[in-house]
Amino acid sequence: MDQREEQEFAEYFVARREAVRRMAYMMCGDWHRADDLAQTAFINLHRHWRKVRDKGALDAYVRRTLTRAVIDESRRPWRRERAAETLPDSPVDDPDVDDSVSTRQTLIAGLRKVPPKQRAVLVLRFLEGLDVSGVAAVMRCSEGTVKSQCARGLATLREALGDELGDLRSA
Repeated sequence: MDQREEQEFAEYFVARREAVRRMAYMMCGDWHRADDLAQTAFINLHRHWRKVRDKGALDAYVRRTLTRAVIDESRRPWRRERAAETLPDSPVDDPDVDDSVSTRQTLIAGLRKVPPKQRAVLVLRFLEGLDVSGVAAVMRCSEGTVKSQCARGLATLREALGDELGDLRSA
């Protein structure tokens, strides 16, 4: 890659790094894994930078690469380990912050119980704001598959959130 192409990639990386990292976090629920997955997506983009003809489609390319990386990582046996549910730190004494953090933690805990492909569909559809055809393009599947995975994922998430809310009410 020449100096101009390196500069273009660096500018794109700086502009999109945090958004890609957040999307990875919503898909996997762990900031450390999100960093690794985002790095994998950017490395793949860097490797193929010269071949990308439409620079306007970079976000779609990174989104697809990230989604594939999340699904591939979930298939590895050592990734089946689960993090501890309780945090060692005590929460801040601000009720607004407590509600916001508990809602986010509840959502992340619920998303962890959704299978990886369904979780990817939910994140792309509802948190990234893609329509059904956009998610189908990212995941390279039919729109019907996206709809069925979305319906199943939402059902699993509702069930998981019901369990999480039940645990919170009994505490």
